[in-house]
Amino acid sequence: MATQSKSTNPINDSVEAATERVAELNEKAVANSRKAGAAYLNSYEKAVVKFADSYERAAGATKVDWVAELATVQADFTREVTKAYTGAVRELVS
Repeated sequence: MATQSKSTNPINDSVEAATERVAELNEKAVANSRKAGAAYLNSYEKAVVKFADSYERAAGATKVDWVAELATVQADFTREVTKAYTGAVRELVS
């Protein structure tokens, strides 16, 4: 039985070309997914931090010291948890 070399078999060439193209597309999809994930995390973090800031300002506007202090503690906690969460996710996906 005669063996065909890689370069003379058009089916093998087509399969190899398709395999390479799929691998390239997969790499692009992974890179784009990472970019989208990073953008989502950035947006999420900014939104939660801004919400905590607004919450803290609104409580401060009441001029009731214990309400303002409680809101500050809650807002600080929210910001810290959000930063820890997004930081951990960033490390996990990178």
